[in-house]
Amino acid sequence: MHAVVFAYHDVGVNCLKALLATGVKIDLVVTHQDDPNENIWFGSVAKLCADQNIPYITSGAHELTQLIPKLQALAPDYIFSFYYRYMIPAQILACAKIAGLNMHGSLLPKYRGRAPVNWAILHGETQTGATLHIMEVKPDAGDIVGQSAVSIGPDETATDVFGKVSQAAVTVIEQVLPSLLQGKVPRRPNELQKGSYFGGRKPADGQIHWHQKAVQVHNLVRAVAPPYPGAFTDHQGKIMTVARTSLKGPLPSNLDLDSQGIQVVDNRVFGICGDHQAVEILEWFPVNK
Repeated sequence: MHAVVFAYHDVGVNCLKALLATGVKIDLVVTHQDDPNENIWFGSVAKLCADQNIPYITSGAHELTQLIPKLQALAPDYIFSFYYRYMIPAQILACAKIAGLNMHGSLLPKYRGRAPVNWAILHGETQTGATLHIMEVKPDAGDIVGQSAVSIGPDETATDVFGKVSQAAVTVIEQVLPSLLQGKVPRRPNELQKGSYFGGRKPADGQIHWHQKAVQVHNLVRAVAPPYPGAFTDHQGKIMTVARTSLKGPLPSNLDLDSQGIQVVDNRVFGICGDHQAVEILEWFPVNK
């Protein structure tokens, strides 16, 4: 079996390794150039390709259509997308003799779209996972080929959960590859009406609003904790990144739960929320300007 793979991030690295382990011939990998303005905390697809002598190129979204003649010539059995950041045009998907397949970091049809792990934590989900699905022009809308679920602990951050999702993606690949290698694509409907779609998130979305419930603030902190941009709040004229919070433990008796915002009591830092509950701030630091 021959494949062309669009890949980035840890999911891209791990799924590429899983394909190689089963003897799939990868004719070309398309990846991204790392953004010098982004905190690159994840594995490098380009480095893996260099180490494994796999042909690879980097391509911007506007350059993808230029690849069509090359992919038509390669005529791969499958085109895979593993956390590649751009939508792949229909003309490219048509180059796959069997199917174009995308790995998405949620249990579709829930959390279609961008930043699925972050959104799931933000909404207090206790479970997410990885889904391999047929690629269509509409994002994350094709039939489901395989899924693997993972738990989300009440204090786990997006990085913690993303590590689990990366491994779940490998589990999915290992489950479905025997069928794919026979040219058979297992599929079941992706019932979009039972799911949800979310857009990308910006650093400004990390602002803490103390009128929200304590659990909402805690979930926001977990969802965007470093190495993501982080939740933030103003304290004594400084913008502070709130990196870790807790809803556990006894509260000081002299904490004023009727006054929203930051309070420092007995050398501990608390945020008082709109439901008269407190989150304890375990780690915070000034934002570098």
